[in-house]
Amino acid sequence: MADQAMATRKAPLDGLRGGSPAATVIPAAPASRVALRASAEAVSALSAALGVTLPVRPKSSASTGKRHVLWLGPDEWLVIDEDGADLMSAAASSNALHSAVDVSHRNTAVIVSGPGAEVAINSGCPQDLSLAVFPVGACSRTTFGKAEIVLFRAAEDTFRVEFWRSFSPFVFGLLSEGAVDAAH
Repeated sequence: MADQAMATRKAPLDGLRGGSPAATVIPAAPASRVALRASAEAVSALSAALGVTLPVRPKSSASTGKRHVLWLGPDEWLVIDEDGADLMSAAASSNALHSAVDVSHRNTAVIVSGPGAEVAINSGCPQDLSLAVFPVGACSRTTFGKAEIVLFRAAEDTFRVEFWRSFSPFVFGLLSEGAVDAAH
């Protein structure tokens, strides 16, 4: 039998760092991601299988350790596991009717942090990111410049910005410029 060559995917933002003293922009570590769709009847079984309760309110999230479930719609979630766990197998073990698509290689993410993180993101995103409106744990699918993103507030001054890897130079560059502007 012939030897098989296994392709390795390079992270699109490896080695990059942007920003200013007000806000830093760094690539997030590689993660497993699943786009999950399911009815209300499947939420309990999927929550048990994934080890984290699927949120059912708009703009909400739930986390257990390094696993995050972000509410994107009435029957839609983005599941992110920063340890790279096999989310597809976990969802399949629920025995509940659902749709799960591994989007780990489609998406990438950056972490925007610091006192100017909101300003940096608002350089290309029209959403109100004040703590009163977008508190810790809030998430939403929105736009950043011309790219669709999923935005997750992990801490008061820290955001995870998820986007398609094909937009990585654009999103990273614009966020870095916004972070520099946040320092002025």
